[in-house]
Amino acid sequence: MKRLTILLCTMATLSCAGPDTSARPEARPNLTADATIDRSAIENEQGRFFKSLRPIFRSPKAARKQRQQQAALVAGSVCGDPSIQGKVIGTVPGRIAGCGIKNAVSIASVSGVSLSSKSKMDCGTARALKSWVDSSAKPALSKKGGGLREIKVAAHYACRRRNNAKTGKISEHGKGRAIDISAFRLMDGSEVTVLKGWNASGSRKAMRKMHADACGPFGTVLGPKANRFHLDHFHFDTANYRSGRYCR
Repeated sequence: MKRLTILLCTMATLSCAGPDTSARPEARPNLTADATIDRSAIENEQGRFFKSLRPIFRSPKAARKQRQQQAALVAGSVCGDPSIQGKVIGTVPGRIAGCGIKNAVSIASVSGVSLSSKSKMDCGTARALKSWVDSSAKPALSKKGGGLREIKVAAHYACRRRNNAKTGKISEHGKGRAIDISAFRLMDGSEVTVLKGWNASGSRKAMRKMHADACGPFGTVLGPKANRFHLDHFHFDTANYRSGRYCR
């Protein structure tokens, strides 16, 4: 009787217990999908690995040539930027009051784009020119004639008054803060001039974009619509005005 009572109590306990809360086997992952993800991750990792080994597998001759090129860029750089190539000139005195440059440089090229003549200016103007070439001139002409190769400089430093007048204020050219650009030579040897290209169907859009984009890096931007003195060139300078930039 005692055994029967214990048995009945045990069965009652089991039947009254709540639902089984023991851990159940979790569903197995989709091996096919996981395998695809893993393969992709492995391929990406392998790509990065082999890319990192390229300098190791580069021939000594190629590595030496690259080092020489980098050293040449550093040696020829001015204004603390290897992309601005030229030489330091120092102080350039002016023949009339208000002219001259304290820390002048002579620029031969910016960002791989050569200037038709080595141009004297200060570093602020050189940096503005480089910024404009990178952000506007090169992209605007990238699909024309293989891209931009050379900028034709109409004027850089010159100790004179504005518009070559006999009297009046000193031009920004006389302070080493200006550059005039009359044309753009492309990789295929062709040339786009400001005079003819401003309204030409094939270059109108690019010319106007370059003109508009210069208003930012430069404080003054003048083009064919400014006045009769600028029909055939862009005038860029880094003068600062209290009223803001002057772009016409």
